[in-house]
Amino acid sequence: MKRGVAISDYLQPLQPNQTQCYLTNTLQVADIVEWVLSQIGKSTIWQTSFSISEEFLRRLYFISKSGNVDTIHLLLDFKATQKTLRLWAFLTQVIEHTYLADNHSKVILIQSAAMSVAIITSQNLTRGNRHESAIVTTDPKVFHTLHEQIEDLIRNHAVPLSELYNAQVK
Repeated sequence: MKRGVAISDYLQPLQPNQTQCYLTNTLQVADIVEWVLSQIGKSTIWQTSFSISEEFLRRLYFISKSGNVDTIHLLLDFKATQKTLRLWAFLTQVIEHTYLADNHSKVILIQSAAMSVAIITSQNLTRGNRHESAIVTTDPKVFHTLHEQIEDLIRNHAVPLSELYNAQVK
């Protein structure tokens, strides 16, 4: 997030605001994840993206250390495999389950005992200074639909990154 900017300049608390959106170059997707977790507490996270960067992983590492993250599931695109494998050592310290598939979606699902939140964004799991958009919703139907589809993608169309990494190392 840029200095002097607050998330509250763009988003209001999750309750009672079921669906919100933004288009800006001042917010980063990691800012939104941290903001959601601060409101709903310890959660499981599912993230889909074309790719992930070391800078985003670093943010996610510190977010995880806050105690508000239970488990992280990550789904990236096959085309970003080489970049992802270069981050392997760090990735395995932060994310429990990483998968590769034909994937260009950018969805983050965050589920706690209290609430489920879906974030649909244009931003990859990277840090950039481009204008990005997102919809943030607590609508249970949206969360449920996306969760089912992500789980199907993981179960039926994805390869665990650990399998590719182990095959490449041999």
